[in-house]
Amino acid sequence: MDAQELKVLKNIDEHGCHILHVFEEASLPRFSYSIGIQKNFNHPELIVIGLKQELAQWIINEYCLRIKSGEQFETELLYSGFLDNFEIQFKTVNKNNYEKYFGWGLWLYKGNNFDVLQLIYPSIDGIWPWENEAPKDLMWSTPQLYAN
Repeated sequence: MDAQELKVLKNIDEHGCHILHVFEEASLPRFSYSIGIQKNFNHPELIVIGLKQELAQWIINEYCLRIKSGEQFETELLYSGFLDNFEIQFKTVNKNNYEKYFGWGLWLYKGNNFDVLQLIYPSIDGIWPWENEAPKDLMWSTPQLYAN
């Protein structure tokens, strides 16, 4: 194992997960995701797309801490405490997106035998990405990695 792989495993052991940040490209918004949460707590990993790195990291750490304390998260329900003044929800990421988004997850789990939730948030006007009125920038910054 190389030094980077050892660092990832150490973070997973010490903190419950390791967080990876991927910079924005012409075709993809920036995103951050966890690895190690399912390994340690038998709960899906988390991806946060389109938010600043510092906020995404805080959200993933909060998700991990809440899972450590026994909270369970389900899809399609609304949750507070992740984004000020906004509720969020989670959707299950379709495995056909794993190769494009979760390289380190594929490495850690030696394949796609892990689950990931995508954190979904509304626009500042409270419009969800799947609503007809959703602004184009929200649609771009929160691509639909989930099945429905």
